[in-house]
Amino acid sequence: MPGTSAILLDMKKQIVVIGSLNMDLVALSPRIPRPGETLLGHEFRTAPGGKGANQAVAAARLGGDVAMVGRVGADDFGDALLANLQANRVAHDWVLRDADAASGVAIIVVDDVGENSIVVLSGANMRLTPADVEAAESVIARSGVMLLQLESPLDAVTRAAELGRRHGATVVLNPAPARPLPPELLSLVDVLIPNETETTMLTGLPVSDEADMRAAAAALQSRGVGAVILTLGERGAFLIHDDVAQHIPAFAVQPVDTTAAGDAFVGGFAVALAEGRPLAEAVRWGNAAGALAATGLGAQPSLPRRAAVEALLRK
Repeated sequence: MPGTSAILLDMKKQIVVIGSLNMDLVALSPRIPRPGETLLGHEFRTAPGGKGANQAVAAARLGGDVAMVGRVGADDFGDALLANLQANRVAHDWVLRDADAASGVAIIVVDDVGENSIVVLSGANMRLTPADVEAAESVIARSGVMLLQLESPLDAVTRAAELGRRHGATVVLNPAPARPLPPELLSLVDVLIPNETETTMLTGLPVSDEADMRAAAAALQSRGVGAVILTLGERGAFLIHDDVAQHIPAFAVQPVDTTAAGDAFVGGFAVALAEGRPLAEAVRWGNAAGALAATGLGAQPSLPRRAAVEALLRK
């Protein structure tokens, strides 16, 4: 990864997201059920989700010029997911309809203190191919920031990173859900944004204090990763890049549902980066967007608008 100043010079403003689109099926419950337990919940809702679409919509609501690459089924959920991208001004010419697989869904239980438990059924998302990504090379070539996650096949994610690197985009990987990653993918990542669980999965190291975080980041950077941003929930984030190791505190809020807070962080970070802001400032944007998302219910319904993020940043 080039130094921070090189990232910010002549940045192309468009953001391209390669990833998943799901319909979230949300149950509001007093608490997360124990194994074998049946609870009477409060309410059931549906809302567009999927880590890729969440990050795309998060960035678009904050003023980003965003395009999405992915797959949905030829079904009612697919219709709704594409309509939602349209409503949020996310370009979706590169989201394919799959006649042989259902649209992805996520079954989410949210408890009374805002914690959640999630099961993802990927459907068409796991049929995204390297060829699908190559068909979107024109929009990748126009993009300054590429956002990737792990709810799509690894060969498609790796091919996207290769094309992003070829065309000079800053490749940002949010390695969720957690899984081991091949070195050829990590070596293409300019900015890695894992949480504590994902960091330990990737490195085998604990991240209980600053020394641990520095050691884990060094392990990731030894595999070719550029900057590492460890997201720490209510404690904020820890940025490690070049000679910088900096804790960037969170914004204090009363959480309602943390389902898409991490995706809001990535979207806020991407918009700030695409606008040429320094990495540490982009992390603050991510912290603000993530905090506001945690104060609303549902994945995409909770994603904040730019005015709200800017107001929080001024405090």
